[in-house]
Formats: sequence, C-alpha cells, structure tokens
Amino acid sequence: MSNQTLLDIFLLWTAANKSMSKQELLLMLKEHSLKDGGREDLESVLEVAIKDAQSNLNLTLKTDTCGFCDGDFREVMMAYNRIHGYVSLVVCTVGVLANALNVAVLTRRELAAAPINRLLKWLAVADVFVMLEYVPFVVYRYLVLPETLDFPYSWAVYLLFHMHFAQIMHTASICLTLSLAIWRYIAIKYSDKSHILCTERRCSIAIVLSFMLPPILCIPTFMVFDIHTKPVSDSSGHGIAYHIDADKQGRLYQANFWVHAVLIKLLPCSILTVIIVWLIRALYSANRHQKNLRNYSACPSAEKTVQRQHKADKRTDRTTKMLLAVLLLFLVTEVPQGILGLMSGLLGWCFFKRCYDLFGELMDFLALVNGAINFVLYCSMSRQFRQTFRQMALRPRAPRHAEPDESHHQQT
Repeated sequence: MSNQTLLDIFLLWTAANKSMSKQELLLMLKEHSLKDGGREDLESVLEVAIKDAQSNLNLTLKTDTCGFCDGDFREVMMAYNRIHGYVSLVVCTVGVLANALNVAVLTRRELAAAPINRLLKWLAVADVFVMLEYVPFVVYRYLVLPETLDFPYSWAVYLLFHMHFAQIMHTASICLTLSLAIWRYIAIKYSDKSHILCTERRCSIAIVLSFMLPPILCIPTFMVFDIHTKPVSDSSGHGIAYHIDADKQGRLYQANFWVHAVLIKLLPCSILTVIIVWLIRALYSANRHQKNLRNYSACPSAEKTVQRQHKADKRTDRTTKMLLAVLLLFLVTEVPQGILGLMSGLLGWCFFKRCYDLFGELMDFLALVNGAINFVLYCSMSRQFRQTFRQMALRPRAPRHAEPDESHHQQT
C-alpha cells in the first residue's frame, strides 16, 4: 500500500470529519489491503503512516479506549478471516451433498417411521437451507467485494436478508436439536410410557414449532439492524455506500443481545448439558445391566431371553451414543457464540465490534462444519443407516422387501 494511497484515505475521511479514531482508519485500510491481496500488517502500516501524515493533514486522532481482543491471537484470527471464503465454500459444498444424502436415507421406508429419524431429517433440511443461502453471500463478500469495493443497495438488501434468514434457520436447528435431546430423554427415562408420550403427532408438533418459534424469537434483531448509507468518493467524485448497521441507542439494542445470547443460545445449551449428563449416566447404567445379564446367562434356560434383551439394549445404546455425539458437537458450536453474545450485551458496542466481529468467521465455520459432519456420524454410529445407505447406493432400483428392522425399536 503506497503512501499516496494512505494520503488519499486520510483526505477522504477528513473531508467529512476532522476527528477520527484509529479503529475507523483501520477499517478503511483493511478494505484497501484486501484489494491489494492483504499482504501487509495494517497495524504497523497505520502507525508509520500516522507519524508522517498527521502534521501535514492536521489530524486529531481520538484516543482508543477499547482494548478488547488485542494480542497475537488477533493476528491469527485475521489471517484465518482472509481464507474463510475459500474454506467455507468447500464446507458448504460438502455439507449440502452430505445433508441431501441424509434426507434421502432418512426418508426411506425402513427409517422414515421413527420419530427420532423424522427430527434428524428436518435437522438436515435446515442445514441444507443454511449452507445453500451462505454460498452467494460468501462469493460476493470474500471473492467479489475485495476486487470492486462496491457497496450497492442490492447488496445491502441481500446482506440484511442473509443475516435474518441465517439466524432463523440456525435457530430452527437449535430447536430441533433440543427436541432430539428431550425426546431421547423421555424415551429412556419413561420407557414404560414412551408409546403414550412419544407419539407421531407430538413429533409433528415439535417439528412445526421448531420452524415457527425462530421468527418470533428473532424479532428484536429485525428491529435493531437496518440499511444505512455513507457518502464515499468514487470515480465521479461522489457516491453512496449502503451497509448494515444497528441502532445502538435505547433498550432494544441491549435486549437483542440478551435474547440472542441467553434465550436462543445459552438456555438451550444449559438444558442440553443437563440432558447429556443424564444420558451418559444412563449409558453407564445400561453397561452395568448388560454385565449382569451376561453373568445371568450362565443359566441355560435363560440364555435365549438374555440374548434377545442384550440385542435390544445394544440397539438402544447405539442410538443414544449417536445422539450424544450430535449434541456434543452442537454444544461446542453454540456455547462460544452464546458467551460472546452475552459479553457483547454486558460490555457494549465496543466489545461487539472488536471481538464478536473478529470471531464471526470462525463461528460461522464451526456452525457449517457442525451441519456438514452429521452424515459421517450417522454412517459411523448407526448400523441401520449404513445398511439403508448401502442398499440405496448399490441397488437403487431393486424392489424393497419388508423385513424386520430397528425402526420398531427406534419409535422413541
């Protein structure tokens, strides 16, 4: 980045405002650095440039009072953010294909009847929508925008849609994951009443509510973020840049962070943590029960009964272990977002811009990976899923014959 480019940037900003902060200058420098390939250290460039240009331009730089998220790890995060566009495109491509396979397998007759599989199917559908919508965003934001530095109104409209749509669908995924955990908890805790409590009708209600509640929960976000304009200098000497920003005044701004962090993120994570601990204890108890059965099977008259019970317990354990893996991955993804959102509400706009924005790409990456990896989990931990996928892949046109399967045992 040449000294003349730096002077042009300073002159552009001082034409509108004689007083600016270092962070405002960094934002403009970042855009130009991305256009040049992002090879330079913005902090060092700015420090040197200020010393040379401050006296010539008569600048008054405000003292930065926001020191959040400084240090070497900031440079590491900035380095990742520069390659996030390419990484996320690969993850989205793989994730869309994997979740399409999930939907195809889980809608087969052998699996479709089980309520657990219905919840997993709609979780895959929500993940597909999230990844498909993310692709045009990442293409323009990380591949096109650094070359053109163009911020048209159409881009601002799409960015606002992307923000709201992604949050709604991601919240739907959270609701479906929570429904999975609660469903499995009820099925194991109240196994003698599961045929009454875990009905197909209640499963349908859980799925519908998982897609109806998110738009209601996201209302504060709809009201806080809007399209704003900023005058910029273009080839003709004037222009307008459209961007998304928040109304930082009033209680609604603070309420948005609390709703997003506590109600949408941390509360479901807390409930899931309790259920996960209980499921792990249930698995431990089941293992002890199986050991007792093996000791009891020494009696010849009880051997067949014990073997049938042992197979049923193994099927239940496999399903529970698979769901535990899904829930644990969900916690790894959602807890950091909830904590950052909560701290943004407590510490204000400065923390949000310095830290939440800094980790935004990494949190997006974790969420995308979480949605893309479920196919691998199902294949590695569910024998029936593997068998159904193998039949579908190798013999797609072969007639399917009714045969005993695990769907009866997985009805709950």
